[in-house]
Amino acid sequence: MLAALIALAIGLYLYRGALRRGPAIGAFACLILIYVTPFCALGSALFTIRIVHDVILAAVLAPLVMGAVRLERVEIPGSLAMWTAVHALTFWLWHAPSLYEAAMSSDAVFWVMQFTIVGTAAIWWSKVLRSPAPAAATALLATMVAMGALGALLTFAGRAFYAPHWLTTQVWGLSPIEDQQIAGIIMWAPASLVYLLAALVIIYRSLASDRASA
Repeated sequence: MLAALIALAIGLYLYRGALRRGPAIGAFACLILIYVTPFCALGSALFTIRIVHDVILAAVLAPLVMGAVRLERVEIPGSLAMWTAVHALTFWLWHAPSLYEAAMSSDAVFWVMQFTIVGTAAIWWSKVLRSPAPAAATALLATMVAMGALGALLTFAGRAFYAPHWLTTQVWGLSPIEDQQIAGIIMWAPASLVYLLAALVIIYRSLASDRASA
């Protein structure tokens, strides 16, 4: 992974004129955090950390990538509603126990998981930015509900779903079900809050623009 990041850094330098500097640097720093630091290895042990990792992919890295490559300027087929569904479904599917276990057991499947979460999220964020405020806020709130529903499911499940973590949580003082419940609470509350705050910012800016026009 370090070699890939070095290659990416070289690529960013060579094509720096085509990228927005701030988001590109932010995306690179985010990649170092989630793939190079001990945070990445900890995600192999605790599902809680893996959920934080995946939320960062969708809610932090994806919009940074979108901004870096100016994706919001690109005409991408499909409506905002369609991409809202695609992004939410992608996130849900990769956290189905069977697909999650496959991703944790295979490097190839793991990277498919990473790219599809970031890719669908980046396109979705670009659609949000290009849409009128009511539609954008609705898409953000719908995504908040989808994330919250998955978080609630993980929190109130009667058993631990994720086999890759059944034998790795005890050293951290957690049972597998406790680890899963903490992950669910994080997705249900703080992660969902990201989308709620984004929706409120868009609504506030729209109202401010309307008042200024009046």
